[in-house]
Amino acid sequence: MTKKMIVRADDLGYSEAVNLGIAKTVHEGLINNVGFMVNMPTSQAGYDLIKDADIDLGLHVVICQGRPLTDATKIPSITAENGEFKASKVYRTAKNDFVNLDEVVLEIEAQYQRFVEIVGRKPDYFESHAVVSDNLIKGLQIVAGRHQLNFLKFLWDDQPITLHGKKLYMYMESMGDNYDPYQTLKKAASAEYDDGYAMMVNHPGYLDWYILTHSSLTVPRTHEVAMLTDPKMKQWLLEHEIELIRYSQI
Repeated sequence: MTKKMIVRADDLGYSEAVNLGIAKTVHEGLINNVGFMVNMPTSQAGYDLIKDADIDLGLHVVICQGRPLTDATKIPSITAENGEFKASKVYRTAKNDFVNLDEVVLEIEAQYQRFVEIVGRKPDYFESHAVVSDNLIKGLQIVAGRHQLNFLKFLWDDQPITLHGKKLYMYMESMGDNYDPYQTLKKAASAEYDDGYAMMVNHPGYLDWYILTHSSLTVPRTHEVAMLTDPKMKQWLLEHEIELIRYSQI
């Protein structure tokens, strides 16, 4: 009996090198769900690389990288003096949730509208990048409700995400020691869930100066490109009767 699972790539648009790595995993590999960052200088270029692919494209909302699409003076709780977003480490080290709900809703809405402007339609799914914040989650829920979006509510507490009544059990181990994406994919694919599916979240990409100076995740991105485009992994999935589905198929 065929087993189904989700394999996703995040961060399209992050940098030129990340765009190239993700495009390779889409055109030559296993990826059929991609999270799109729409606020970056290389967002349009990244989209152009995969726009004709038969994939689900999600909005990967960002409030910790690059510049906002909203006037920074209108969203001071999430921007720094230079007009860019506050870095992810600022969120991680904060004792309280400093994100202002009204402000973050403005920026989430702006990113949704930019996605529609670039892609020409609603995102197939909707989630966020790298930040733990109750008000960010509330803001995402508000915008998702406003536009009837498929919101993936990730709480960073090892609880599954629910979409259309199915639970999605996340596997994302790229920040761990001795990370091996081959083993993570096999572990996720081998898991048994009666109420939903395993979901492996990847961040494939190559490395350029921007990523090396702005992201704590570097070499594992290249390892994920190698795994996701390795013909042996595609063969392993076939032999074990694993079907990689899209969010829109749930």
